[in-house]
Order: sequence, then C-alpha cells, then structure tokens
Amino acid sequence: MIDLSHTKSQIHQVTSFKDLTSTPFQGEMNAICWTRKLIGDFSEIVEKLELNENMAALDQAELHELQLSEQGQLAREILLNDLKVLKAHGADPTLNIIKCYERDDSYPLFPTDVYSFHIDRSPIPSDTFLCTYHGAPSDILPNAQATQKVLVPEIREELKKLYGGAEEGFESFLREYFFDLHYQAKPTARPISLGIGHLWRLAIDHPERQVLPCLHRAPKENTGEARLMIIC
Repeated sequence: MIDLSHTKSQIHQVTSFKDLTSTPFQGEMNAICWTRKLIGDFSEIVEKLELNENMAALDQAELHELQLSEQGQLAREILLNDLKVLKAHGADPTLNIIKCYERDDSYPLFPTDVYSFHIDRSPIPSDTFLCTYHGAPSDILPNAQATQKVLVPEIREELKKLYGGAEEGFESFLREYFFDLHYQAKPTARPISLGIGHLWRLAIDHPERQVLPCLHRAPKENTGEARLMIIC
C-alpha cells in the first residue's frame, strides 16, 4: 500500500478494478487508487522496443511480437489485461513509451506543457486513468496547495498583454488557449507520487462533476530511463 496518511481526504484506495471504476468521487476526494504490486519485468519490454522519437504509442500487435523471457511475458500479460479492462469500461487507453514530452518554451512565465500541474477537461463526463509501469511516476497535488496560474497577478498581467483585446473576451481567451488549466504549486506544497504499478482514476473538469478536478503533472524523467505508462 502507498502511505497516503496525510492526504486521506483527497485520495481513496481500493483493491479491485470494479471498485476503482464504481466508487463515486465526493467531498474533497478526487483521486482513487487501485493499489497493486505487479509481477513481471517491465524494463525488458522497454529495452526490447526501439524508440527513435521522444514518445511513441504501442499497439497490442507490437507487444505480441516481442520475444520475451518468462518475467517479460508476465509483464506483457498485465499490460494487455489493463488495456482490455479499460476498453471494456468504455475508456480509450493508450500505452506509451516516453523518453520525454515536448516542452513549451513559448511562454516562460506560464508554460502549458504536461510538466506543469494541470487539470484535464472534457466535453463529456469522463475520468482520467493512468498507470506508470516503468520509469518515473506522475505526481498529483491537493487542490488547496496550488493557485490557478491565471490568478497569479504577474502572470495575469502578462497574459493580458499577450491577449491585447477587449476585457470582456479575456476569460474566453484563457479558456481557448488552455491557460486556465494550469496551476502553480504553493511554497509549502507536497506533491504526491503516484508510484509504480498502481492504476489511478482522477477527476476531470466537467460541469456535471461534483468535485474539484485533480491536479497532476508528468515527472522529470530519470536520466537514460524511458517511461512506460497507460493513460486515457
């Protein structure tokens, strides 16, 4: 189990996929974790795949074609099963191998890449599912420990300069270019690692959602180590 004693109000732990998908978000709780200790050698799968780009999506055919040891085969079966149950649930999972994500250097004061704490938004009621099998895991942050970047005075002033239009259209501009999705951690913030092998369900931003969306970010990758993860 993960030690989440200091975040009891935000995170709920379960022991099955059924509970992961059926437990409702409520109150301050906007992250649910199916805690697992996985067997198998996921590093073997990463090593067997030739990655010529910074990031690539893997399909099931590629996984099946890999010549793996017994431990590698166990890891592959877990990946295939996770894809299967997520699809059966109605999600659209992607299995990614990642050297690094593209950085947003356009706006140094308020980058909008996935290394920034952000929320997910969808036009339909849904959730974000993710699991890291190898490499550095993602982080989440309690909502009270962050400030929406567009509300930080110096950032807001720079965004107004970038916008350069009438005041009544400013909020629409922030939403259109996704600036409103990003958050700045407070000095005393304590990010929470999602760990390896645990399957998470995170609340998103949608009008029908009764809880705050979960703040999360991609981690700084470990040197020379690609990440293997499912996200949807």
